[in-house]
Amino acid sequence: MEMSPLAAPGHVERMRLLARNGFYDGLVWHRVIDWFMAQTGDPLGTGEGQSAYPDLTAELTFRRGADMPFTPVADPMGAPVGFVGSLPIQTQPQELMARTADGMVHAWGVYCPGVAGMARGEAQDSANSQFFLMRQAYPSLDKRYTAWGRVISGLDVVRAIKTGEEPSGTVATPQDVMTSVRVAADIPAAQRPVARVLNTASPASGT
Repeated sequence: MEMSPLAAPGHVERMRLLARNGFYDGLVWHRVIDWFMAQTGDPLGTGEGQSAYPDLTAELTFRRGADMPFTPVADPMGAPVGFVGSLPIQTQPQELMARTADGMVHAWGVYCPGVAGMARGEAQDSANSQFFLMRQAYPSLDKRYTAWGRVISGLDVVRAIKTGEEPSGTVATPQDVMTSVRVAADIPAAQRPVARVLNTASPASGT
């Protein structure tokens, strides 16, 4: 997975912190719904647990300036869609930057397959440690849940996670688990997994 600190710096920092603490190792995928998403990050395995750290402030949108690397793909109804790194986003048009006090416009993650979002309760600022990976597109989540990254290799694995959803408050059994979650930058270079991905800012091919 590739994290997107430009879109959700607070959530990315939390993911780094928990991964470096070994928090996610051995945790179950407690809620996995076909044609939707796979959710994990609960130490209780019931959907009601979280880390000991404070809840996070939602980062449902972010401010995009002219200097932020954005690769447009389409422009439906004046709200361009494209990429910031590997994260698919939608944004207000660049022309509006000249009219805003900070010279920036709003942008937000688009919940396409592979996008990583932060789970939360009913309160907007209640995300903590639970997260989900999209198995399919689900646009109704846009601007409602913080998108903080995307699967860049292994979407087939995400879609192969065993489906199942237990009633709230009960342990999900039997389900797949995360054996080890690490920040790639912390792994020695000789042991670090290598992923080859398209540079979304590269020139488009004419063929």
